[in-house]
Amino acid sequence: MFKKISAFILILFVAIVSFAQDSTHNTHINTPYVISVDTTQQIIKGRTNSAKQINKPYVILISADGFRADFNELYNAKNLNALAKTGVHAKYMIPSYPSVTFPNHYSIVTGLYPAHHGLVDNSYIDVPTGAMYSMGNKKMVAEGKWYGGTPIWVLAEQQKMISASFYWVASEADIQGIKPTYHYVYNEKIDIATRIKAIKDWLSLPEAQRPHLITFYFPQVDHDAHEYGPNDPHVANAVQFVDSSINALQASLASLHLPINYIFVSDHGMAKVDNINTLPIPAAIDTAYFTVPWGDTQLHLYAKDKTKIEATYQALKQDTNITVYKLDETPAYWHHTTTDDRYHRLGDLILTPHFPKVFNLSKRKTTQGKHGFDNHLVEMRASFMAWGPAFKKGLTIDGFENVNVYPLVAEILGLKYDPKTIDGKLKVLSPTLK
Repeated sequence: MFKKISAFILILFVAIVSFAQDSTHNTHINTPYVISVDTTQQIIKGRTNSAKQINKPYVILISADGFRADFNELYNAKNLNALAKTGVHAKYMIPSYPSVTFPNHYSIVTGLYPAHHGLVDNSYIDVPTGAMYSMGNKKMVAEGKWYGGTPIWVLAEQQKMISASFYWVASEADIQGIKPTYHYVYNEKIDIATRIKAIKDWLSLPEAQRPHLITFYFPQVDHDAHEYGPNDPHVANAVQFVDSSINALQASLASLHLPINYIFVSDHGMAKVDNINTLPIPAAIDTAYFTVPWGDTQLHLYAKDKTKIEATYQALKQDTNITVYKLDETPAYWHHTTTDDRYHRLGDLILTPHFPKVFNLSKRKTTQGKHGFDNHLVEMRASFMAWGPAFKKGLTIDGFENVNVYPLVAEILGLKYDPKTIDGKLKVLSPTLK
């Protein structure tokens, strides 16, 4: 009996250690990464490029999560810096509010602010149904009903242009009945060499099956900047990994002699916070009357009883550690008014901590690096670089909002859309094109 128990304990210990090792980069509640064992390529059969699309150029849209605007200089990303000199480099890119991962990645590929595309935070409540969206729920993340707007890969596929995704927020979801022709369920088990080979294989396909739009995603910088803070050597190593990987990707694809345009972005910056003296849920909030989804740099308060809003609002205004907003009091550049809230997913009240404070709604110690703050108050600036045959050479531009990337990609690929249906404007980035 003792031997059986000992064997069971040993097996359990090995399983726990293995899980911990696999989960090393999956410890941040405010990042979208959960373990998936599905490493197979998903292929939607029966699609081909139309004759009109076959001769179009190619775009590879690359995101390095958490790659703050100054990281390329701060950590000597020599390959990216050299590539930027052959194309376009923005001083910074402005994330949409809140400056967190899911809303901003989706803003980049839809040209819409978060309250306009419906993905208002990493966790939120869909008020009409009462359902709570959480980026950690893999089943929910793959449901198209959560995502408004028309992602750039959906736009491409609707116009008979093949697309592919080696990860991007919502690329696993059935949006308007469409997923990228080639895509993967998010996981961090596929090594970079395999991923680069997959992209080369896609671009080596016959013209009829070859994707003209590819999205590609790196989590490493965000992981380490959260865990250790943005000024740690671990972050420098992560930046160097991204830098060398993009160089390897470009070198691998050079032999194909295709007109490939590379656009390198990030979703937000990162700041070091006070992770010792954190803020609990304010005492003025009675959870019998309000639902409060998880958050650290922003809290949404959804009233179960609307008569309790005003008294709670007035009480929260006395708390010197936070700022509380009704929707129509929020800064205009947030686009968080009741009119903006097209899907009715913003809280009745919104709370933000005073930097460097953050909320901690659990008993666990939180990480040193955070994002999600108002970019006008805390450095949350993201990155933008672009190079390839469509772009001017050696051009540095001022900062711009990330919703403007969508019309830029559509213009390069010759995809048609109604400008009135998005927030981004082609005129912002059209001067970067030849």
